[in-house]
Amino acid sequence: METLERIQQNRQVMTFILMVFLSQAHPAPIRYSVLEETESVSFIAHLTKDLGLGIGELAARSAQVVCDDDKQRLLLDRQTGDLLLREKLDREDLCGPVEPCVLHFQVFLETPVQFFEGELLIQDINDHSPVFPNREMLLKIPENSQPGTVFPLKLAQDLDVGSNALQKYTISPNSHFHVVTRNHSEGKKYPDLVQDKALDREEQPEFSLTLMALDGGSPPRSGTSMLRILIMDVNDNAPEFVHTPYEVQVLENSPLHSPILTVLARDVDAGNFGTVSYGLFQASEEIKQTFSINEVTGEIRLTKKLDFEQIKSYHVEIEATDGGGLSGKGTVVIEVVDVNDNAPELTIPSLTCSIPENAPETVVSIFRIRDRDSGDNGRMVCSIPDNLPFILKPTFKNFYTLVTESPLDRESRAEYNITITVTDMGTPRLKTEHNITVLVSDVNDNAPAFTQTSYTLSVRENNSPALHIGTVRATDRDAGANAQVTYSLLPPLDPHVPLASLVSINPDNGHLVALRSLDYEALRAFEFPVGAADRGSPALSSQALVRVLVADDNDNAPFVLYPLQNASAPCTELVPRAAEAGYLVTKVVAVDGDSGQNAWLSYQLLKATEPGLFGVWAHNGEVRTARLLSERDAAKHRLVVLVKDNGEPPLSASVTLHVLLVDGFSQPYLPVPEAEAADAAPAAPLTVYLVVALASVSSLFLFSVLVFVAVRLCRRGGAASVGRCSVPEGPFPGHLVDVSGTGTLSQSYQYEVCLTGDHGTGEFKFLKPVFPNLLAQNTEREIKRKPQLQE
Repeated sequence: METLERIQQNRQVMTFILMVFLSQAHPAPIRYSVLEETESVSFIAHLTKDLGLGIGELAARSAQVVCDDDKQRLLLDRQTGDLLLREKLDREDLCGPVEPCVLHFQVFLETPVQFFEGELLIQDINDHSPVFPNREMLLKIPENSQPGTVFPLKLAQDLDVGSNALQKYTISPNSHFHVVTRNHSEGKKYPDLVQDKALDREEQPEFSLTLMALDGGSPPRSGTSMLRILIMDVNDNAPEFVHTPYEVQVLENSPLHSPILTVLARDVDAGNFGTVSYGLFQASEEIKQTFSINEVTGEIRLTKKLDFEQIKSYHVEIEATDGGGLSGKGTVVIEVVDVNDNAPELTIPSLTCSIPENAPETVVSIFRIRDRDSGDNGRMVCSIPDNLPFILKPTFKNFYTLVTESPLDRESRAEYNITITVTDMGTPRLKTEHNITVLVSDVNDNAPAFTQTSYTLSVRENNSPALHIGTVRATDRDAGANAQVTYSLLPPLDPHVPLASLVSINPDNGHLVALRSLDYEALRAFEFPVGAADRGSPALSSQALVRVLVADDNDNAPFVLYPLQNASAPCTELVPRAAEAGYLVTKVVAVDGDSGQNAWLSYQLLKATEPGLFGVWAHNGEVRTARLLSERDAAKHRLVVLVKDNGEPPLSASVTLHVLLVDGFSQPYLPVPEAEAADAAPAAPLTVYLVVALASVSSLFLFSVLVFVAVRLCRRGGAASVGRCSVPEGPFPGHLVDVSGTGTLSQSYQYEVCLTGDHGTGEFKFLKPVFPNLLAQNTEREIKRKPQLQE
């Protein structure tokens, strides 16, 4: 704490020394003169020329004129550079009896700060006449008064000075008296009445004369007073003061009616001629209002508050008069002692309330301090708080400049309350505080910042157009237009994404809207950058990445890949009657365009010719025999398998399977559509039997050849590769169906499909699962079975 006080004291001392140095180093003041009572707006001087400034520099640098008495008596035309009178000046009102009468003023300019000191001499004109304090004066003179005796008279007051002031006194012509004008030490002129010849009360007891006071103006002005002289009986001893002059010091804060001094005069006469009464002699109005004297005791009391700053001392003339009319004169010198009763004053002629941030050293205010006291009571120290980015610089005399110490940041602090404290060095110390509020204006130095560097939004497919899918938000630490953020879409990272037709952004609030319905199966996700720019000059901007995920909706029903449903003839599966329970008849293969649980497929047997004979595995679509086959089971079976997804609501598809029970794979089978069989029923049984026999023999021969060729080709292909059946091209060329984990299949299966070509009425199809490690065994089993079928 002591260290901080010591630093502050050192800072104040340095400020005071620098102020004194600057005031001493400043050039001599510029001087002008003007007659009092000159009309307002009268021309005094051309400052631009006298100060050596350029045309228009006064206006560009915000020049101002400040008078020492804080009253704007002068006017500066910044455009022309003329110094004018703002009002009429009364020299007597400004300076009283002081001569010369000089009005001190300062001219200061900003950017950079520069001061000029000026003096305006106010010349007196003869606009006041001498005035006596009384229209009539009474003077008592003893009749034994000798010629040559001098009688002091009351002087007249003339407010003018110099040659226009009071110069002499005259009296109306008479044979007994004449007037002599005497100069006082204070420069005042007093009239003394001089007796020219002896008086005789019995001859002439009274004289009435006119006393005239003349000034030195052209033409001269005058004032008169009636002088009545009463001739008194003899009183040959005048009162005399014990001490003269009396000197006393009085504190300026002394209370009213407090005693100041008691004067004493003695008269050696006896009786009424020795009785003394006291009074003020030729006192001015100021002295009469300030002091009073007791006629009997001679005690002088204070009747008006003293002010050291206005009047520092009083010279009071006192008079002691005895009962015979003789009087003695004395002087009391009253010195007013200054006390620290005036707090420092602070005047701010220039103030900047708003400062742009990031600006270098900037002048906030130019102000002046003053203390009307004297000595230590009038010495001042000016300071501001240490925790603010501002400093005080003493500029000229008692002028200070408040400037920024470093560039300001509005985002850190937008407003400063600066307390300027001016403290005098008196006892007790008095201080004055003045608060200045400085606002930091915004500069566009902050780019908008998104709340997130990336945004992930989710929207369900099949949405309605103009759907609000999310919002991006950016904030700007600046203010006003610099903080108004505008949002925009930037070119996507992937040029193939048609961003303009997918989404739009509200430039005011950052709302993202889907422009059309999205399809998960066509576009599952896309990303694009968005920009946020403020409205500053120049504009600043930033970017963020937006990723839109399209959520799947259950809008695709399962699609059956196998068996094909668009064939011209139904697909028939052959199952040997010797098949065991769990024999794989076929597998329904289906896929779903959706994803997730919407693509989880389950299978179930919806309809069957003979319930309980076949079953469908729910998770892989395999159709297997549920029990051993018997001769009583029908040869033809129609199965309807339902494929259903796990969506909400679930979608499904169905497929129809035709299963034919055969005794062996060599049994001829020519599927006849039910409609044709119904039409052919009325035909002759013999014709039908012949046609069937013929077709059976031909088919058996053809089937044997095909099987033989197929076995040969499969052996040559090797056990590692999947066998394919080569058959002539027909409506359905021979191929191998490979389903590897598509949809809900848990294993990889291969189906060997052999289709007959060039057969117009029927289709022979052989389907079985082929595992790579069982391919050779199945081939050998078929070869062994072939001779049995032929027999």
